[in-house]
Amino acid sequence: MQNIIENNTTAPVTGAYQTDAIRHGIGNSAVSSNWWNRPDDERFLSLADMLAFKRDDAQQMHSQIVNTHKMQVIGELDEENPTRGNVLIEYTDEDGREHLNKPTNWSFNQLANLAGAPAGYLRDLPAPIAADAMQWGLRYNRSRDLVKAYGHGTEGGELRATTGPDYGRIFDWEMLQTINRFAGEGSGWKIPGMMTGSANGRAIYDPFVPVTKDTTTLYASDRDVFVFLVDDTRPIEIGKLENGDPDLVFRGFYAWNSETGSKTAGVAAMYLRGVCMNRNLWGVENFQEIKIRHTKFAPDRFAMEAAPALQSFAHGSTFDFMEGVKAAQAAKIADDEAAALEFLHRRAGLSKARSRAAAARHVKEEGRPIASVWDAAQGITALARDIPHQDDRIELEKKAGAILDKVTA
Repeated sequence: MQNIIENNTTAPVTGAYQTDAIRHGIGNSAVSSNWWNRPDDERFLSLADMLAFKRDDAQQMHSQIVNTHKMQVIGELDEENPTRGNVLIEYTDEDGREHLNKPTNWSFNQLANLAGAPAGYLRDLPAPIAADAMQWGLRYNRSRDLVKAYGHGTEGGELRATTGPDYGRIFDWEMLQTINRFAGEGSGWKIPGMMTGSANGRAIYDPFVPVTKDTTTLYASDRDVFVFLVDDTRPIEIGKLENGDPDLVFRGFYAWNSETGSKTAGVAAMYLRGVCMNRNLWGVENFQEIKIRHTKFAPDRFAMEAAPALQSFAHGSTFDFMEGVKAAQAAKIADDEAAALEFLHRRAGLSKARSRAAAARHVKEEGRPIASVWDAAQGITALARDIPHQDDRIELEKKAGAILDKVTA
């Protein structure tokens, strides 16, 4: 069995170090997807700045239950371009207060969905006609009369969301504030560094790459937030590589939310070996995820499940994770190639062709046949890295995770 250090972290590093990010663990593109798609004005350089922005924004917003029979959809015609114009929403809330908001693209889609009308079609109509269609749908094409509106308190401000009345709003700033309490400045948690090259087949990871709009992993828009932070200056040794070098990983987590209903809330925690320039995660181990739908009790679920889970991961010992690694390395499954192939096919659920490919890949990369559950998982994840289609790749990576979970269950 490989030696596993019992001390959960080394002393903080002062420079770049090598990891086996390219050959071990699984990949994860969730952070990279945000990196590719976020414009500059949705990128933040510090958690404190993003929290302040989201808290100030929320203070200008009001959430209220509205009867759609008291909601007026107004279409303002653009005389110079009749196919364009503005749609405004005038409504009276449950306390009798009147509001006039302009829907964002997102809330326009929500309103159209509530009205039972295709948003894309409505956008191509003159504003008065689109308004009439939405008005009719909201009043006569719905089984329920109430909606929850989330908009600016000032007249003419944005209408950010129109959801069902039982929508459980977790405010973006609430999630960020929870994260800031344990991962704020001085905690050791930070925006990740970068894999800057390779040597001897291993990645060179520099945790001290400067934070810029191009390297940040903090994103926020008027309808969501996404945060990815790591503790990459205190890598953890989980074993030895075949040449005797330490196999290093570090903690990381990402969290996301949408107070307007564009996505679920959730957190994902993991150990990883590197982050590349386009913010893809490499060498991921022990990936765990909690998703929370914005149902009536969503805020309570976040407070009772997601927030404590994040804090426990951030401050907790790595004992359970390392014990799981040791158990997987100790769980012998094969004395020969035939037994390894049988395990990959029958227990891991791979096809016979993929079982042979995973076994061969492990021999190529590790210099020895598959003998343990850990070996089998590494062979499967190595094979998954060759699959270009993301859904197929993730499905194969899940099989690797499943066999590891069975060992520690």
